[in-house]
Amino acid sequence: MKRFLINLGILAALSLTTASALATTGVAQKTKAKTAAAKTVIGYISDSSCGLSHMAGMDEKDCTLMCVKNGKFVLANRDHKVVYQLDRAGQEKAREFAGQKVKITGRITGKTIRVTAIEAAT
Repeated sequence: MKRFLINLGILAALSLTTASALATTGVAQKTKAKTAAAKTVIGYISDSSCGLSHMAGMDEKDCTLMCVKNGKFVLANRDHKVVYQLDRAGQEKAREFAGQKVKITGRITGKTIRVTAIEAAT
């Protein structure tokens, strides 16, 4: 019985050590993701319906503002043929640049940008 209790105590200690190590690793990964460097991407403020190209014969700004009512603002990088989703902050900032060429700074995760700044591009 005494030996059983000692083994049980050792097993419990090992379990706590393993759980602690796994939790620390998870925290380290989250911290690493948060410290990803901001990048700048140049493209056009578009909408999720049109993406890279708008309706023929329609002004880009007018088309974007009309179509975004049923979708969201996106950044269309026409040079690389990539459409990036914008986070909530980006949605708020993008309206004033609808249809325009812009420079967006933020953290990119997959095809989503966590926007820190939007400014007109030349």
